[in-house]
Amino acid sequence: MTRTFKYYWIIGLLFLSVGTVNSQDTTYVDVLDFFELNRVQWVGQIPPLQEDIKKQKKGWFKRLVLGKSEITTFQKPVHVIATSHETSIVLDQGNGTVFFAEDGELKIPKLLKKKEAYFSSLVSACLLPNKELLFTDSRDNKIYSLSEDQKTLRLFNDSLVLSQPTGIAYSSLKNEIWVVETAKHQISILNDKGERIKTIGQRGMGEGEFNFPTSIWIDKKGMVYIVDAINYRIQIFDDAGNFVSMFGENGNGTGFLARPKGVATDRHGHIYVVDALFHGVQIFDAQGNYLYQFGKQGRETSEFWMPSGIFIDATDHIYIADSYNNRIQIFELIYKE
Repeated sequence: MTRTFKYYWIIGLLFLSVGTVNSQDTTYVDVLDFFELNRVQWVGQIPPLQEDIKKQKKGWFKRLVLGKSEITTFQKPVHVIATSHETSIVLDQGNGTVFFAEDGELKIPKLLKKKEAYFSSLVSACLLPNKELLFTDSRDNKIYSLSEDQKTLRLFNDSLVLSQPTGIAYSSLKNEIWVVETAKHQISILNDKGERIKTIGQRGMGEGEFNFPTSIWIDKKGMVYIVDAINYRIQIFDDAGNFVSMFGENGNGTGFLARPKGVATDRHGHIYVVDALFHGVQIFDAQGNYLYQFGKQGRETSEFWMPSGIFIDATDHIYIADSYNNRIQIFELIYKE
């Protein structure tokens, strides 16, 4: 077998393997671009590797019952927002609090160390332009607001009635807050005062309908990506809330979805879907064609244990809430133009 023939034989196999979802739309260029040019590589984690993982299992009971504040490690992180390469905000469902991580050091704002500031079911968060942090508690059916100086905690519109709010995202294009109401199978769009402007969706399997939606991501162009969890798919909407497209179906192979959690996009338009049951992340193109995946079940670097949230920054650094490994893992997309 000549070297040239062998090369095209390998590319042909890759081409066939990519066509699990919407294979008729997959092009040779897509395959060549992602498999031959691009790589996702591990670059670090929070807390740093030298941290003693056993310590992460201590302190949650005191926090819940006695209001103690001696918590310096994660216990089931579910969502992350990176504000820079050195700093990030992490929602920790196990500890019922919000961490601010800087250079690997974890801190809880003084205001959140009080016993009454324990949150029973943290899910998601977003930052507003004024650096105000909004985060959801699905059990309390509330959105909370923490000021940039971390000195003011309040309900974001205490008259707003929500039903199991989970995913939340800010649209810089429209100055709107989009909130997933899982129990109502709908999305509520709010203005910057927390007033409901409109809702999208109802329970069903059709376009623009949902079956227990959860996570949400809004890109710089205003496109909205929603994890339609029990329909095992991702639905995409424009900035006005109009349905654009969807992809995904239930299955246990590459390109299928089993327990989709977080969703995000990089600056090249690739769509990343965290799947807790697969213990990994799958990458799709803008049309929903499967391209690549990384991660497997385990506790080593680049391995996951039921991951959930994902955040991708402007430089394509990928932050994954590795929930049952009690850490945030950080990757980088090496993209060659």
